[in-house]
Amino acid sequence: MDTVRVAFRDECARLGEVLSGLSEADLDRPTDCRPWTVRELLAHVRSGAGRLTDMLAAPAPPRAEVDAATYFGAPKFTPEVDAARIDSGRREARELDGAALVADFDRAWRGAEAAVAAAPADRVVRTRHGDAMSVTEFLRTRAVEVGVHGLDLAAALALEPWLTPTAAQVIAGLLTDGRPVPPELGWDRLTLIRKTTGRARLSGREQAVVDAAGFRWLSFGG
Repeated sequence: MDTVRVAFRDECARLGEVLSGLSEADLDRPTDCRPWTVRELLAHVRSGAGRLTDMLAAPAPPRAEVDAATYFGAPKFTPEVDAARIDSGRREARELDGAALVADFDRAWRGAEAAVAAAPADRVVRTRHGDAMSVTEFLRTRAVEVGVHGLDLAAALALEPWLTPTAAQVIAGLLTDGRPVPPELGWDRLTLIRKTTGRARLSGREQAVVDAAGFRWLSFGG
């Protein structure tokens, strides 16, 4: 839990620093998470980062049923769910100007962090998909969402990726199931994350090595 909390906190804080210097024009740039703009993607990240606050205020399920990798399983993100997610991000982005949206992101993630700090380490929560997860595993998904979408935001803003070391560790560990990256790939953690989440193209040779290594392919839906 400590490592996952640090990953979530560091990545959110770093994103907040980057956002504080953006203009309204920056926020209206397109992203590769189509059809979202930077503003709309940020609204989605803001909602996801704050989700644990309400989850921890709700009654706890008796036991955890899924882990972070299962949460990101493709079967959960049907076309209907994906369309609702996209529409939600676009609708929420229209409700706030840039400064208010950035401030709300800061409020959302800090509120979630405080709620996690006050909860028992073995607390179980229920996701919006209806699954029961340990709070640690769900917070792991939040670190993944903020970190990977941070790569999307960096690309849209023509900035160098700012992925923080602990977030990179947590995300890479989930993608590889804790196994080492095959040395023949020569990847650092950032390259691993970009390649295996579709943010960078895999060569045919890399695809074969990844398939043989059994890396997890995650579907992102928040």
